[in-house]
Amino acid sequence: MAVSGTTTTSSSALKPTLSFWQIWNMSFGFLGVQIGYSLQNANTSRILSAIGADVHHLSLFWLAAPVAGLIVQPIVGLSSDKTWTRLGRRIPFILGGAFVSAAAMFFMPNSEKFAALLPPLFFGAAMLLLMDTSFNVTMQPFRALVSDMVPDKQRNKGYSVQSFLINAGAVFGSLLPFLLTGWGMANEPAPGAKVAPTVIWSFYIGGAVLLLTVLWTSFRTKEYPPAEYARYNNMEAEVKEKEKVSFWQLLQNIPSTMWQLSVTQFFSWFSLFLMWVYTTQGIAQNVWNTSDPTSKDYNEAGNWTGVIFAAYSVFAALYSLLLTPLANKFGRRNTYMISLLLGGVGLFSMVFIRDKYLLFAAMAGIGIAWAAILALPYAILSASLPPKQTGVYMGIFNATITIPQIAAGLLGGLAISALGGSAINVIGLAGVSMFIAGICARLVIKDSH
Repeated sequence: MAVSGTTTTSSSALKPTLSFWQIWNMSFGFLGVQIGYSLQNANTSRILSAIGADVHHLSLFWLAAPVAGLIVQPIVGLSSDKTWTRLGRRIPFILGGAFVSAAAMFFMPNSEKFAALLPPLFFGAAMLLLMDTSFNVTMQPFRALVSDMVPDKQRNKGYSVQSFLINAGAVFGSLLPFLLTGWGMANEPAPGAKVAPTVIWSFYIGGAVLLLTVLWTSFRTKEYPPAEYARYNNMEAEVKEKEKVSFWQLLQNIPSTMWQLSVTQFFSWFSLFLMWVYTTQGIAQNVWNTSDPTSKDYNEAGNWTGVIFAAYSVFAALYSLLLTPLANKFGRRNTYMISLLLGGVGLFSMVFIRDKYLLFAAMAGIGIAWAAILALPYAILSASLPPKQTGVYMGIFNATITIPQIAAGLLGGLAISALGGSAINVIGLAGVSMFIAGICARLVIKDSH
């Protein structure tokens, strides 16, 4: 069902209330994007280690992702704010990013096959950069699309549905290598190869689903045309005047809510980055007692990382269904705080777990935190943004995600050395950081309903 507005002759009007399926369709493409993003999170360290990366340097390779987001998302946000096409203002960027993402997902697990062009490790790093850059091009407009289309009274619901779809995609993406192994595909590299077929085919499948779901959103969602969008946001006069505001002026006028959120964002995303980079190595050492990236045990640990990442996404998807009533009853700030504290407990507990099945208990807390991180900051922030600059401010807000990841990438090697070379101890550090994020959510962010 396409989203369409109600014609009105008044100078301003409330945005129409949307049906559940209208809200679902506008975020459905995020399902596919998250499948790709989850495959990247669970398997990048596995691929890079297989083609020659040292564990002390892994976090430096991962820097490609946040650096790309820091640069790309504000540019995409500013550009999409000013773009009006037959497809809309956000959809063209969503589509373009999806096609490039799918291409990069094909090439990355095949890095060793392009040795004639570049050493496999450099080719893999280049594909990681391209893949994450295009993910960022696609993700940012999805956030702004919900803000554009959903009325204030449905804002919690809009971002909760998006959070549910993100986590549903994360479950499928994280489980793919494990499922393919169960269906009989080889989970060890073929003789002379370095990357297991389960990983390669998971990236092929993920890229295809990404394209299909984004195409669904693109053809089932109709964005408000300029005049209608202006009426719903009381900005007709501003549209007529075509007021030009420089990027530096926008930076000087960042809403105070964004600054408040940035403190919590720093510690939560610092934590998540460490978890994504070091979980495979951590549980391989802690549960399987191996550090050899080509061994059978290590590849089993890699598959199990996908399983437990899928588990935290399941918990997150279920918790996202409760976020709207919880936030409406207890306030967004308090719900955010409790969720992050539980995530910190889950991460820190992994240091003491030696049984792979007990890791599911830790994933419950992490999933609760992840669901809140995906929804509540955007629900809090979007209410404070000027409608004509939603895209660029959502892009600028992405700096609160990328800067802590850059910091974690630069400090990751130092952290693992300081913690005795044990990747699982770095996961413990991630737990401490997430706990600090929860405290900051209560102390720094002002009450918001």
